[in-house]
Amino acid sequence: MAPRLKQKYMQEVKPALKQRFAIQNDMAIPRLTKIVVNMGVKGAVENKGRVDQAAKDLAIITGQQPMVRRARESVSAFKLREGMPIGCAVTLRNDRMWEFADRLISVVLPRIRDFRGIKDKLDGRGNYTLGLTEQSVFPEIELDKVEFQQGMDITFVTTAANDELGHALLKELGMPFQTKESNESGGKKKSAAKA
Repeated sequence: MAPRLKQKYMQEVKPALKQRFAIQNDMAIPRLTKIVVNMGVKGAVENKGRVDQAAKDLAIITGQQPMVRRARESVSAFKLREGMPIGCAVTLRNDRMWEFADRLISVVLPRIRDFRGIKDKLDGRGNYTLGLTEQSVFPEIELDKVEFQQGMDITFVTTAANDELGHALLKELGMPFQTKESNESGGKKKSAAKA
């Protein structure tokens, strides 16, 4: 059975976008192609075990084994040598991508304290990156086993030709973008989400 969010895309989002933007060709309707979850590990130079711990957390969160990212060049000021592990990343596609997006939108983001929506700034090519400051907002992570707080960047890669189409696609999928009212009434409170 197809993931819930994928069914929503096929049955509701796709026809709505086709009608709203008067798209003739079904292949031109914007869709989600992949989600990339990236963790740059702070303190990886001093403590190599941090990358392993971050990779374990990322595997639990995404359900897929992460790829360890290594430094491309040496930087003596940071005591960084070429080839040292400095982070990890996962690229999610197909059903895993849809299931992760569904959990993120319906479970994880609403759990963030003082959450008032995410900023709606896309990258100019219809893609969106969301930053989380800690991995413990995911229900799969056991709080008593967290050794250190680890942030991550989550990038939604779409086939949208521009930001307007990308924004419309993510909004229809249920992405909780900030509204004018939440910006003005909320003030500046720190939460686990940054965009």
